[in-house]
Amino acid sequence: MTEIHVNDSMQKDYAYSLVEPEGENFQFEFEPDLTPKAMLKLGVFGGKYLNDCQQEFPADWFTGAQLSPDKKDITLNYFAVDASQPLSEWQQKGWIHPQDPRGWFQWYCRYYLGRRTDDDLRQIKRWRAFNRHKGAIKKYCEPFDFSCRKKQRQALLHWAYDSRKL
Repeated sequence: MTEIHVNDSMQKDYAYSLVEPEGENFQFEFEPDLTPKAMLKLGVFGGKYLNDCQQEFPADWFTGAQLSPDKKDITLNYFAVDASQPLSEWQQKGWIHPQDPRGWFQWYCRYYLGRRTDDDLRQIKRWRAFNRHKGAIKKYCEPFDFSCRKKQRQALLHWAYDSRKL
């Protein structure tokens, strides 16, 4: 069992254990379309995510990743639109668990690596609920019309749904 120690700008002296092989043994009905590496390469969160904590994750996740060293740059997003709410909004709504202060994507990266916690079911439930946005794209857009509902398509990418398949 591997233990990961975290000391970055948002989390000090946090440690977790990897109890499953990377990318395997996911909870029943949790089947993301995209890996964290694929999401970073496609362009999510305006390139401003995980910038100061890359050492926690495999280096190859960042090969070809669309990252912005200074500030959020929505042109780095796959659909070149802003589909994110600020972290303060997530905090205000109570969606942030202390073990993952950056939110769902941080949880997913750690889950993908092999961490399992008591917050997994809540996060998977949130992921499943986000699936509703696929229905709107299917209802209002022609298949593969990437100019239609770009903000929803980008948001789906942020939740590991591959909206390019719709």
